[in-house]
Amino acid sequence: MHLTGTVTPDRPLLVVALPEEAAYLGDGLPVLLTGMGKLNAAAALATLLASGPRPAGVVNLGTAGALRPGLGGTHEVGRVLQHDLDTPLLEQLTGRPLDGPIDLGPAGPVLATGDRFVSADAERDALARRADLVDMEGYALATVARRAQLPVRLVKHVSDEAGDDAARSWRESVDDCARLLADWARTHLG
Repeated sequence: MHLTGTVTPDRPLLVVALPEEAAYLGDGLPVLLTGMGKLNAAAALATLLASGPRPAGVVNLGTAGALRPGLGGTHEVGRVLQHDLDTPLLEQLTGRPLDGPIDLGPAGPVLATGDRFVSADAERDALARRADLVDMEGYALATVARRAQLPVRLVKHVSDEAGDDAARSWRESVDDCARLLADWARTHLG
């Protein structure tokens, strides 16, 4: 966890997993680097929110894999779900509902979050039945922000087509993705 800038109640907090994704964000808004994965993301944001001033909202910027061919660009997520928790089985075992998908807005793609870098075509194809994009932090950050009663936005730039070539594609595209995410932040957040 690393914070640059100062959190104030009149500005949003930008939350990014990796320094590579935050490389061009500049000094305008506070930026929290969480590290990869749901646990790191949730722990970093919860710790920051518990220890100081609250931001006006949380904006998660990051890369995502496309689950469908031809899907590219920058997208504000409309719904996020957790893809690596066996929700139906756990609900059956406990008799209690678990946290389900989180609706963030009326439009936008569905993001599937899990602690796996999707790098196999078969896994990508299975996830494509439920979502459009895949990442490793979005659901956790949306959950923490919602529980803290803060507005949350998830903004993802497609870095690769999740599947067999995803790791190579991500490494090759992350710098361009970081530039485009910084442009989005300047345009939409001032």
